[in-house]
Amino acid sequence: MIAITAALAAGSLTLTACGSRDDDGGSSNGDKTTVVIGVDAPLTGDLSALGLGIKNSADLAAKTANKQEFVKGVEFKIEPLDDQAQPSVGQQNAQKFISDKNVLGVVGPLNSSVSQQMQKPFNDAGLTQVSPANTGTELTQGDGWKTGNSVRQFKTFFRTATTDEIQGAFAADYLYNQAKLKKVYLIDDQKTYGAGLAASFKANFTKAGGQIVGTDHINPDDRDFNAVVAKIKKTGAQALYYGGEYPAAGPLSQQLKDSGQNIPLMGGDGIYSGEFPKLNKKAEGDLATSVGEPVEKLDSAQTFIKNYKAGGYEDDYEAYGGLTYDATWAIIEAVKLAVEGNDGKLPDDGRKAVLDAMAKVKFDGVTGAISFDEFGDTTNHTMTAYKVKSNAWVPEFSGEPKLG
Repeated sequence: MIAITAALAAGSLTLTACGSRDDDGGSSNGDKTTVVIGVDAPLTGDLSALGLGIKNSADLAAKTANKQEFVKGVEFKIEPLDDQAQPSVGQQNAQKFISDKNVLGVVGPLNSSVSQQMQKPFNDAGLTQVSPANTGTELTQGDGWKTGNSVRQFKTFFRTATTDEIQGAFAADYLYNQAKLKKVYLIDDQKTYGAGLAASFKANFTKAGGQIVGTDHINPDDRDFNAVVAKIKKTGAQALYYGGEYPAAGPLSQQLKDSGQNIPLMGGDGIYSGEFPKLNKKAEGDLATSVGEPVEKLDSAQTFIKNYKAGGYEDDYEAYGGLTYDATWAIIEAVKLAVEGNDGKLPDDGRKAVLDAMAKVKFDGVTGAISFDEFGDTTNHTMTAYKVKSNAWVPEFSGEPKLG
């Protein structure tokens, strides 16, 4: 992956329209109506590598649509906000997006815990949200999904990333049936994403016949994990599965290896970042799952990769670049459907028109065929397992989990 050479500080949201404001949720600059797509992600802090990749990829989608004049009479503009991976900040950002009528859709956030604070305000405002990274199953299907009673939670929430139900099952299937590892120690960071992913992994791994030899929770802000590492050593674990993100996973893995335990740490898409091997001098052999097939191997992604490099972005598109481009393009497609269904003009209620159009959105994206099911979840369930080789993530296997 491209090295992260700079971090962009996030400024406050200044939604300045080019010209006069219209009542339809857009601003006129004379020839074209400006439609704003908000982007919420951690642009500073420990998770900024992933957040900057999200911001840049959304920016590229908007610039591409404008260059192609994909929606006649409409100019797209991206307005990014930094949520610092904090739910309370994400909630404030949601209100800022809602308060500007030019914003007809929002891409993000990265963290499921942040999304939990944004979903209801967006739903109440009728503002479409498409996350490229939220994998918590309950965000779309409620807690009832665990007992087969899934109910859609918010009509405005969609995602191009698949759920932890699917990711946990894929990880369990890969570790048990392909890596042939039968005894696993389980740790999570007590956050929405990490805890949900760990729970899904545990249920599917034990169902397959695997043994969870111990469980623990950590504080994701800690960096000294020697106490829990000592506990793992006594269990005979063949692998450590971690539900959480790369800032803690890196040192956790290194301290595990430093203790003499030559076993892999495996995690989900939250550790699948080029930053993980940088934080862990003994990452060799560690494993991660991520949504979709490797972007670099998809024919559908070659134009995205080429244009991203040509765009001069200083930061890598990272794990969610392709999914973000597709999330942004889904909103752009919905705007196009709304305009085409209203005699070539943005409807008076642009937000309602975009939301109504989302159910009809279907296109071939960077990460494959894009469409959404009755819950707002992506219909693409493909996952990939990666392994660290020579300090870089290398794809090992792609497919769909064996559920049920």
